[in-house]
Amino acid sequence: MVSVSQRISKVKQPRGGYIKPKEFVVTHLQDDFDLYENENIHSPLIGLAVDYLTRFINGATLQEAFEISMLGASRIRKDALANELLSNIKGTDDNSIINACKLVGFDVVFRSGAMGYKQVELINPDLETISNIRVMVKRSLSFFDAYGPIVKDGFNFEGGYTKVISKGDGDFLTKDTLWDFKVSKSKPKNKHTLQLFIYYLLGMHSVHPEFEEIKNLGVFNPRLNTVYLLPVDSIPDEVIEEVETTVIGY
Repeated sequence: MVSVSQRISKVKQPRGGYIKPKEFVVTHLQDDFDLYENENIHSPLIGLAVDYLTRFINGATLQEAFEISMLGASRIRKDALANELLSNIKGTDDNSIINACKLVGFDVVFRSGAMGYKQVELINPDLETISNIRVMVKRSLSFFDAYGPIVKDGFNFEGGYTKVISKGDGDFLTKDTLWDFKVSKSKPKNKHTLQLFIYYLLGMHSVHPEFEEIKNLGVFNPRLNTVYLLPVDSIPDEVIEEVETTVIGY
């Protein structure tokens, strides 16, 4: 029993991937912001900080937005530290971003176990990293102004898991699109598009009725300020069947 990402790492995909990235419609969004070239903390932490800060500013409570971080902290009895960090997150000022970067360092405990944990006190984003995170949150908020509103965020797939895949959580749902956020410097690869498709199939088998309205799979990368969209009905039936049975285990 593994997570979605762990399962994907074991899957040998056909040439080009089950869900080919080149088939997504690409839209480049425009703004006047620039990003610094270098950052001093790992990309996964930056991605989580951007994701959770976006959820918070869009209306989620701090507890809702940083739920995974808080659960991870609780598992290693770091609740007091996590609550202190959480209480110092107000928006996208420097101090809030620093505290968010530290707090998301607890996510690994919940997702992968305590063995992967490193002291969050050592996570200290520099000014260029803080600036980049602020810009990516602003871009994410602008993105939802254009493509939103958010219908659901930070959801699991209760009722959809199998003996093969037992955990995994999605980023955002709008009315007709399942969205995944990525902050990498490159466009999506087939492992990312497969992950998104698995989320869709898990969602369709889950207790969440909102998935019945989903017509598109979408990736938004606030670093590249780029949207990638694929209509679900363009995916061949044989691909759906193979991923459901061979990859997920339905």
